[in-house]
Amino acid sequence: MEDDGLIRLAIPVNEDDHIRGPADARVTLVEYGDFECPFCGLAYPVLKELEARYPRDLRLVFRHFPLEQHPHAEKAAEASEFAADAGRFWPMHDRLFEHQDQLDVPHLEAHARALGLDPYALEIALREGTYRPIVEEMKEGGEESGIPGTPALFLNGVLFEEEVTVGNLVHAVDWLLEHGLVN
Repeated sequence: MEDDGLIRLAIPVNEDDHIRGPADARVTLVEYGDFECPFCGLAYPVLKELEARYPRDLRLVFRHFPLEQHPHAEKAAEASEFAADAGRFWPMHDRLFEHQDQLDVPHLEAHARALGLDPYALEIALREGTYRPIVEEMKEGGEESGIPGTPALFLNGVLFEEEVTVGNLVHAVDWLLEHGLVN
């Protein structure tokens, strides 16, 4: 961390991340999120709107930060990693946020089935904790970055500390683009 008082992303975006948007985007938004967090649920349509407004200038990165007070968050994160192995992370990500009230294991299996994934293989992976290390590693990266909770959004490596609204994020992205403070 630098001495300017800003909270900075500790782990740079890399090939292991879940990235949606152009590789050469001028602005990168990294979200540390929790599929069961109601505030992440409220941020989800805001981020979808932001992606639609900046199809060439914004890429979105999602990293897991399941909170202990959300009993289904860890398994939901693991289910999204199971989907990632089949190239279906983003469809599962979207589905989980669109069905935040359906994150127990039977529902996770139903979500997998709806995406053409094997629900029985998911059940085994969840029981054995196959994807837990990936989720834990992402959470540790969030802890290293000093995030205060979820959702934690970083714009070009700096924590966005305003309320997560379309207007606030559009203002921030436009400012970054206008002032040349890009990736």
